[in-house]
Formats: sequence, C-alpha cells, structure tokens
Amino acid sequence: MTEDRSEKPRSIFGRIAQALSFDPKTKQEVLDVIEEAAEDNLLDQEALTIIKGAMQVADLQVRDIMVPRSKMVIVEADQTLKEFLPTVISSAHSRFPVVGKSPDEIIGVLLAKDLLPNLLDQNENEFTVQDKLRKVTFIPESKRLNILLKEFRATRSHLAIVVDEYGGIAGLITIEDVLEQIVGEIEDEHDQIEDDGNIRPFDDNAFLVKALTELEDFDEYFGTNFDAYEFDTIGGIVTKRFGHLPQKDEEIEIDGFKFKVLSSENRRIRLLQVAKVAR
Repeated sequence: MTEDRSEKPRSIFGRIAQALSFDPKTKQEVLDVIEEAAEDNLLDQEALTIIKGAMQVADLQVRDIMVPRSKMVIVEADQTLKEFLPTVISSAHSRFPVVGKSPDEIIGVLLAKDLLPNLLDQNENEFTVQDKLRKVTFIPESKRLNILLKEFRATRSHLAIVVDEYGGIAGLITIEDVLEQIVGEIEDEHDQIEDDGNIRPFDDNAFLVKALTELEDFDEYFGTNFDAYEFDTIGGIVTKRFGHLPQKDEEIEIDGFKFKVLSSENRRIRLLQVAKVAR
C-alpha cells in the first residue's frame, strides 16, 4: 500500500480554509491555524509576518505610528531655495510639508523631485515655494491604518498631515509607515549613511555638518583642534556655547568658525552650516 504523502498538507490547508470560510470567533483562532501551517513549513516566516502585520493594521490607529510634530522636517513658505536646500539634502526625504505664517498652517507639500528643474537651470532667484506646492491631505489621529492605506491607494497619495481633536498639527504619516507595519522595516540607500557623509561641501565658503559628527572627524577634515573640548560631538560644543538649545537660523562663532543651526529637534540640534570666518 502506497503512503499518502499529501494527507497532512491537505489537512492543514483544509483547516486554514475552514478557519477563513466559517467566520472564526476570534483573530487568534485564525492566527493559531496559520502559525501551525508555518510550523509545518507550508508558509515561510516572511509570509507569516506579512499575514500577521496585515491583520494587525486593522487594529492600529494613525496616532500609534505617526511621526510626531516635533520630528517633522518642514519647509517654510517664505524660504529661498538656498535656505531650505540643506534641510532637503540632509533629511533625504522625498516630500516635505510646507508651513505658512504659523506652524499650524500647512499650506501644501513640496516634492524634492520638483526642485530638479530649478537646480539644473540655476535660476534659484526665480524660485518660489508656492509655485511648486502639491495638495495636502489632512486626517484625524483616530483613523484606522487599514482605512488610510485604502485611501492612499485610491488617491495615489504618499503623505498625510495628522491633526488632533482641536485642529492642531499632531504629526504626519506616509504610505511607507503603513506598509512597514505589514512587511517590516523598509530600508533605502539613505537609511545607512557612511561616516564620511557627515561633512559635505555646501558652496564655496560653507559646509553641511551633522551635529553628531565626532570631534576627531571634524578636526581631521578642517585641520582644527576641537577635540580639546570635553565633548564627543561638534553639536555638543555648539549647544554648550549657546547656553540653551538653539533654534533654526541661530548663529554663533567658535574658534574662527561660524556655526548656523539649520535643523533642530525638541532636545538636540541635527544639522549645522559651518563656515570659516574671514579675518
């Protein structure tokens, strides 16, 4: 008598079909069957993770995974191309909320790719942010992620601004944020930056420097002696000299260098523009 090797797989698939067809009482019952299928190598771990993530998305709200307002990278409507370009470059994001006269006035979204014609033509004096604005989508913190994903797909949108119950800006969320809840973290070429990317030329007289740049690296690049200070990073020295957490566009001179804050968060500075002071 020949052994029926297909009996177990049919049994497992049959139980999966039964669990999904006869309206199981709980999601856990469905998960138990799917996990058993994975244990029997009928599903690989990646497929199991995706199924679990897809089921979990229905239980999560936008507030659970959004980027909070304090960490949003924004562009101001009255900024020139040269003023906000360092922020665009350092963040490596593709879309940026644009604020008007107040932080709660989001007037549109700026796409990094829309800046290319101006960069190629070098006509930055003719550039205005308002000319490049895309429509912005506002959503409540309580919106379910599965509903948001459907809306993103229907409207072909990639970013939405999250508002709280009083209409204030609570944060933002992207389609990538939602998809990562299903398939896991999505890394691109900007997620891991080489150490030598911490300092980059900006123009003939200035450089873009990440605040977390080690003093040893800063000294080696500029031929300075900042590591004599009792700090680990250039951002630590700058913050100490200010005597407070500096805000965007604040400037200070230290040992023959002018440091201008280009980006800061609620607890630390992120990006500096550094230039040698002419004597």
